[in-house]
Amino acid sequence: MIIKIENLVKVYTTGSISLTALKGVNLEVKEGEFVAIMGSSGSGKSTLMNIIGCLDRATSGKYLLEGKDINEFDDDGLADIRNRKIGFVFQSYNLLPKMDAVRNVELPLFYGKVSAEDRIARSKEALKRVGLEDRMYHKPPEMSGGQKQRVAIARALVNNPSLILADEPTGNLDTASGDEIMGIFQKLNDEGVTIVMVTHEPEIAACTKRNIIFRDGNIISDVAVKDRVIIGG
Repeated sequence: MIIKIENLVKVYTTGSISLTALKGVNLEVKEGEFVAIMGSSGSGKSTLMNIIGCLDRATSGKYLLEGKDINEFDDDGLADIRNRKIGFVFQSYNLLPKMDAVRNVELPLFYGKVSAEDRIARSKEALKRVGLEDRMYHKPPEMSGGQKQRVAIARALVNNPSLILADEPTGNLDTASGDEIMGIFQKLNDEGVTIVMVTHEPEIAACTKRNIIFRDGNIISDVAVKDRVIIGG
């Protein structure tokens, strides 16, 4: 089991005002799953993703990542888990514009004290996995949106994480580029990569294997995808 969440509660407090973003959520994600998390703004899906990604802590409840209780780690421990165990893909790519694709992809490896030679080799291999063999030394301003997101996916893969978290990864892309990115995610999932993705687009969620819908801090639906859309299939 990659993710096991039990009675997860998250309360945000500002002065005398409290907002409960998650209301006792229970969730399990097995190795090799491809899950879409959906819901309107304020439904709790982004809060859950931040907790799964060790970017925020729950107010109460339990979150186990590969059997390890995340509540037991200090901030340095969480940073280490984020670097080694979780790959992040964001809607806005979060690439450094003055660095080429190889240099952007190798950034997570600096924290693992990986040698320069190995960093470059692993970065090139990750870029090959997303079909960017011919754009390795191009910088983000020289790339299309779809190519930038491929670089971001390669960066998420470079540490061979247990889990990839993708937050609206097609949100800034046109339909054709979005389809290409979903095709890459499907291919990676077929290779055994576990993916949890936030999206507000039903057509994107239809490309995954399982859809979880949030409303008002609760899971209201958790179903396997029927008639799944296979990109290129």
